[in-house]
Order: sequence, then structure tokens, then C-alpha cells
Amino acid sequence: MIKDYFGKDCSRLANKKLYLFDMDGTIYLENSLFDGVKELLSNIELNGGKYVFITNNSSKSVIDYVQKLKKMGLDVETENFFTSTQATIVMLKDKYPNRLIYAQGTKSFIKELKESGIIVTEEFDEKIDVVVVGFDNELTSEKLRTTCKVLTKLDVPYYATNPDWVCPVDFGFVPDCGSMCFGIEKATGKMPQFIGKPQPTMINIVCNKFGVTKEDTVVVGDRIYTDIASGVNAGVDTVMVLSGEATLNDYEKSEIKPTFVLNSAKDML
Repeated sequence: MIKDYFGKDCSRLANKKLYLFDMDGTIYLENSLFDGVKELLSNIELNGGKYVFITNNSSKSVIDYVQKLKKMGLDVETENFFTSTQATIVMLKDKYPNRLIYAQGTKSFIKELKESGIIVTEEFDEKIDVVVVGFDNELTSEKLRTTCKVLTKLDVPYYATNPDWVCPVDFGFVPDCGSMCFGIEKATGKMPQFIGKPQPTMINIVCNKFGVTKEDTVVVGDRIYTDIASGVNAGVDTVMVLSGEATLNDYEKSEIKPTFVLNSAKDML
């Protein structure tokens, strides 16, 4: 019998067919891959399973993430990733086809939107139809000024890729998209509708793509209010790891509970 942190039988994790991993704080910290991750992913494939990284971090494109993880020694391809940027693109094409989108984000984020066929501007324009904000580790005061100007002067739909408060780094944390949006709210009085986790959208899309049932799927992540909540909202098993943001104190306080708790992804081996 395989047991989790609290002694709960988690043997069924070995029989899943689709493993959906968060990245920051779950499989790596900035540029350092956690112990056991490479072996775990190999075992999943050897057992006939699939793994996909579902991340709220929109600062990098899928191609950027492929290159990043390859440098860490993982044999990954584009189909191993689904990001909040991709979920945003799906939403924009569905709800606002051929509309002018104002976007605040990294160069990589803007490029991915444009390459998908989204009409994007980073400047104020009276014809802007929608505002989208992503996690921006290239943020400048000029970008914030323009975003606030658009939201103040125009009454248009406002979205953000993810609600995460912080992003883990090697010394602790830095503000993520959710925190950036709190700052924008103080200036404009407006908060966005968040697209990524904890919404079940990303999980549903990936399950449908690979034809895997919810019963055969598990989400593994280090944030209760995004990773674990998205799994709960999608109706799949969840594993909270203690290698990133979430602590046992967070677990005790939260009304949202993961199916299992492990110290790290390595424990899944």
C-alpha cells in the first residue's frame, strides 16, 4: 500500500492514465528541477500513461517552456503543455473573434497571442474591445499606465490569465498576475475575470484532447486555491505537494481539500 503524508492509501495514483502537473513549485523551482521528477515522468510513460504540464504562468510561450524543460534534461514536446495563455486564446477566439484586444504581458505572451491570429495592441486605442492581462515579469510603469488608462476610459470586458498571488523563486516569492491585478484595481476600481486555474477549463480541454475520463485523471500542484481547486472543480483526484507555496497550515485552514498530500512529486515514485 502506498500512503500519503497523512497515511491515506493513495495506491490508485499508479493506475491513472493522465497526470496533469503544475510546474512552478511542483516539478521545479525557477531553473532547478526537483529530485525524482525525471524518473517519475519516465515511469508514467512506461506504464502507458500521459503527462501534461498545465500552468497558470503566462510569461512564457509553450515553445519557451519546451526549451526550458529540455535544458533541464526532460524529453518533452509541445503536446506535453497546456498554459493559461492557450486557454485565453481559446476563450478570445470563441467569444471575441476578430476583435481588437489590448494585452499587457511579456513579449512571449504577446507573440503567442498574435501568432494564434488574435488582433493585439499594446497601446491605447478608442477601438479596443477587450482587455487581457497576463503574468508579466517584464512589467514597466509605462505598461501599467496604459492598462489603467484603457480600463478608466473604456467600458470593455476585462480578463486576466490567472489569479495567482505569488510566483515561487529561488529566494521565496515575487508578485504574480493576481497581485498585479489587485494593484490595477486600486487605480481603476476594476477587477478582471480570471481564466486559468481554479477554473476547470484547462483540465476539461486536455481530458477531451486525449480522450481520458475524469476518473483516470489526476492534478498535481502546490497551490490549493488554483491547482487543487481546479481539480476539485473539474471532478478529478488531486495531489497537493509541499514543495512550493502551500503549507500544512494552508491545508488545515482551507475549505478546499486535496485528495492526497505528498511532500513532493518524488513521493509519487
